[in-house]
Amino acid sequence: MNYKVSHLDELEAESIFILREVAAQFENPVLLFSGGKDSILMVYLAYKAFYPARIPFPLLHIDTGHNFPETLEYRDSLVEKFGAKLIVGSVQDAIDQGALTEEKGKNASRNGLQTHVLLESLENGKYDAALGGARRDEEKARAKERFFSHRDDFGQWDPKNQRPELWNLFNGRKHLGEHFRVFPISNWTELDVWQYLAKENVPLPSLYFAHKRNILERDGILLADCDYIEKYDDEKVTEELVRCRTIGDMTCTGVWRSEASTIEEIIQEVATTRMTERGGRADDKRSETSMEDRKKLGYF
Repeated sequence: MNYKVSHLDELEAESIFILREVAAQFENPVLLFSGGKDSILMVYLAYKAFYPARIPFPLLHIDTGHNFPETLEYRDSLVEKFGAKLIVGSVQDAIDQGALTEEKGKNASRNGLQTHVLLESLENGKYDAALGGARRDEEKARAKERFFSHRDDFGQWDPKNQRPELWNLFNGRKHLGEHFRVFPISNWTELDVWQYLAKENVPLPSLYFAHKRNILERDGILLADCDYIEKYDDEKVTEELVRCRTIGDMTCTGVWRSEASTIEEIIQEVATTRMTERGGRADDKRSETSMEDRKKLGYF
């Protein structure tokens, strides 16, 4: 009997290989979990990679305090399902302790404050590798990453000084205090992710499917109305049918007008759109190099 290997099978095999390499090379890895589809995919791939054993990495969620409630509900149910260990780094706690100063004004966001909390959480946990769900098609700065992305002892990334990865050989050697970010789904596209989640019948947060929500439009981006966003006098809140393509801090995560209520309809929508999924992220529009600047400082 001939078995035809699909491109999704090849992507899955590559990601599982990298996950196992991390387990073999590093002493104390952690899996970064945002509650978005890519980090959900990472959890399911890790489950497959180490079955019947439990996922060997704890999940680390950096909580801005401005999450969609649906994200936290899904996170907790997923952790319970897989019996995983959850670690939460709190931006609100860092603000209360005086380690961070909250932005002011109507365009204020806590998204940039995550970097400090992430680096502190990695240091406190003595993690030597942090697995992330970044993909090269998401954003131009992320296209510069290797699978194994070295970070110095300040948690910073130098895009001009990265190690070659020939023949699937990954060099995880590091000095004391340094760590690696590892991106097992680098070669996946947004469409690949959705097709795989559909094939595997993975339950997903309701945010990804079309639903009625109060929204406001700011600088061409639709934002979910919430208590965390200070509105301008001329901004009107309307109820519309929308969904999320990415999930993050409510103050900067754009929503999309959509009628896609099933994964199959989302796949069709993603396959035909010309707008990238991060085209609706307000934090990426602060400057042409906003993502790369944040990554150099230790961001995801």
